[in-house]
Order: sequence, then structure tokens, then C-alpha cells
Amino acid sequence: MEALRGLSLHRGARNLEDDCAVLEFGSETLVITHDSMAEGTHWPESADPFDVAWKLVAVNLSDLAAAGAEPIGVMLAYSLGDSDGDGRFIEGLRAVLDTYDAPLLGGDTIRADGPRTLGLTAIGRATHTPVPSRSGAKVGDGVFVTGDLGQAMLGHEGIEAHREAFVRPIPLLETGRALAAVATAMMDISDGLLLDATRLAKASEVTLSLENAAIPVADRARFDDCIRWGDDYQLLFTAPSGANLPIRAHRIGEVTARSDAPILLDGAPVVGSLGYQH
Repeated sequence: MEALRGLSLHRGARNLEDDCAVLEFGSETLVITHDSMAEGTHWPESADPFDVAWKLVAVNLSDLAAAGAEPIGVMLAYSLGDSDGDGRFIEGLRAVLDTYDAPLLGGDTIRADGPRTLGLTAIGRATHTPVPSRSGAKVGDGVFVTGDLGQAMLGHEGIEAHREAFVRPIPLLETGRALAAVATAMMDISDGLLLDATRLAKASEVTLSLENAAIPVADRARFDDCIRWGDDYQLLFTAPSGANLPIRAHRIGEVTARSDAPILLDGAPVVGSLGYQH
């Protein structure tokens, strides 16, 4: 990523610190994001192509949610497989696009040997400006998360009650739009709370002081795993102390002045792996 930041960047790229690019056109602001998924890394060969299609779209729409954006449509890069699998993928694609009113705008279809990599670009319209970013957290803000962490991890491990959280995540589009006017910084949690909180803290040049007992997890006995595993797609955001939040959220800490550690957990720097590193 540091090498990419050395290239010529459009100001809408936000120095590649956010998941979305923000482009202003007259009175409108476009929000654009792109995520890829690789076979064998993001889904096993045995996965239902319906679920693969759903997740590919959902993770991109989750980035729009963190920007408070309303979907306009998506562009798909698809590598063909067998006809049955391709048909099932189309079924999943239709379901997720219809659910979130995000029509297909175009893209590219290829055939290639070996494990497949799929890509999707989601385009949205900002519903509030300035568009929320990772860099706006202020000292004294509260740190919040929208829901339980670790559900996708448990679903991946075969716990049926949490299966949907892993294979068909829900992008929190309405929640993101509601928060866009009050959040000082916001992002979705894709690579684990600790790692993504670190990214937000670094972008904002602050330290996030988190409280263990306040963090909502799906399995308290596996707290450490739940805050590191990722694939949650809950929203992590900061807001002024005493702000009247438009949605229910869990306050998990406070923004403090920048220190040697970007995040603290119960007052101490976090040791070991923070989350999923690509």
C-alpha cells in the first residue's frame, strides 16, 4: 500500500486511507469502491456460488455503508466456471442486487485456468457531505460499534446459528446513512476490530482507548478471537461525547490524544496479531 501511495493520486482517493474514493460532480458526490475475492482464500471450492455472489456484492456495499452512501449500481469482473455453477452465481447475484436496489451497470467476463478471482466495483451517491472517512476522529469522541463481533467466525466454523453471518453478510446501508451526519469517523469492520480500529486511529492521528467489557461479542469465552477474526461488517465509528445517535450502538471506548500505541485495550497496548492481514 505504501508503494501505491507513491503514485500520482487523485484527491478523491483520500491518500488511499479509506475504502472508497470520493468524487464531486457539481451538486452530487459519487462514492466508489472495489473489492476482490479469491477462490481458496475467501471461499472454498465447495462453496455455493449463490453465496459467493451475495458476499462479493455485500462486502462492497458495506464500504458504501461506511461512507453513508446510497447504491447506484455495480460493475462485475467474473471468471467463468461450469455452467451449473455460473447459473447458481447469477441467482445469487440477482437476489443480492434486488435486495439492495443496486442494479448491474456492466463489467467483464473471462475464462481462465486455475483458481478464480472475482472483482466488483460498487458506485454510490453520498447522502451527506462531507462524506465520513477514517480520518475525522477527535479527542474526546466516543468510540462505537453497531453489533456483536465474531458471528462470521462462528459461522465459518460450522455453528449453524451464525452461518448466515459468514456466507451472506448484511451491508448496513440504512445505518450508515443515518450515522453519516453525526459520525466524525467511520469504517466497516472487515479484518477484525483491533486491526480496523488501528487503521482508523492512524488515519485520525489519535489513540483509541477501548474497554474489554464494553465490546459486544458473539462468544465471550472466545473474546480474543472475536475481536481479531474479522468478516463482521459491523460499523466502527466515532461521535462527539453526548451526541444523540440515530441508531442503537455500543460505546466501546474513547478517543484520546495520540500516544505510542494507536489502540489501547483496558489501558494497555495490544500485543500479538491484531487481525486478518492480506
